[in-house]
Amino acid sequence: QVQLIESGGGLVQVGKSLRLSCTASGNSVSSATMGWFRQAAGKARECVAAVSWSGGSKYYADSVKGRFTISREYAKNTAYLQIDSLKPEDTAVYYCAVEMSGTVSRLEYEYDYWGQGTQVTVSS
Repeated sequence: QVQLIESGGGLVQVGKSLRLSCTASGNSVSSATMGWFRQAAGKARECVAAVSWSGGSKYYADSVKGRFTISREYAKNTAYLQIDSLKPEDTAVYYCAVEMSGTVSRLEYEYDYWGQGTQVTVSS
């Protein structure tokens, strides 16, 4: 069984930065892809970024390129999502997920385990 613990969400002002963290525990997580998804009120959940186990392969949604940075600390089984220049449209619940086969994917159904989510609210 895999558990994911997210942290770092909160209420922030437009233009500020925020870093989300996700720590995974369980068997084989070190070789899994870790992804960040978000779901805004009334909208479908979308993948914003994903990173391979080595950190060498990454995916970013077009809507966040240049502002979001995903990274991974292998020894701690922790992934980070740095969000810069926050916009009101970044307001959402952010979820961490792992894809156990190691495929770097943006597809929600390919992820096997999910965290509980952390709320990010951007105020103007």
